[in-house]
Amino acid sequence: MKAKRRLKIREIIAEKDIETQEELAEALRQAGFSVTQATISRDIKDMGLVKIPTADGRYKYALPGERRGSALQKLRRALEDSFVKLDYTDHFLVLKTLPGNAHSVAALIDLLDWPEVMGTIGGDDTILIICRDRQKTEKVAEYILELL
Repeated sequence: MKAKRRLKIREIIAEKDIETQEELAEALRQAGFSVTQATISRDIKDMGLVKIPTADGRYKYALPGERRGSALQKLRRALEDSFVKLDYTDHFLVLKTLPGNAHSVAALIDLLDWPEVMGTIGGDDTILIICRDRQKTEKVAEYILELL
């Protein structure tokens, strides 16, 4: 049960900005896990979870070694330096960059692990971003355009 709960914790913190132990406990309860505050505290310690800054200046739980803040800053700089255009339809976004930049921009998008994004395919100057649904595609397009 502990292993399943900890896998669910990884999934929850990847999909949502969880700021407090109480929020994490509630998310676990909604997922069908019966937990106490002591259990959550122990899981956080044993998993080595850390708090990292979000784009809006708040903090959230993350796995150790995650550097979303710095990856977001790197993505912003990479887009400022190489962005050409963005278009989307259904589950797909196509992001065009200057030649030689698409692979690194795609890697940064993957590193951010946005829950709306299933994955990217980066070529020389074109990135295919595959999203979970149409609404999430529009949201990812907004994220990218806001970074510019």
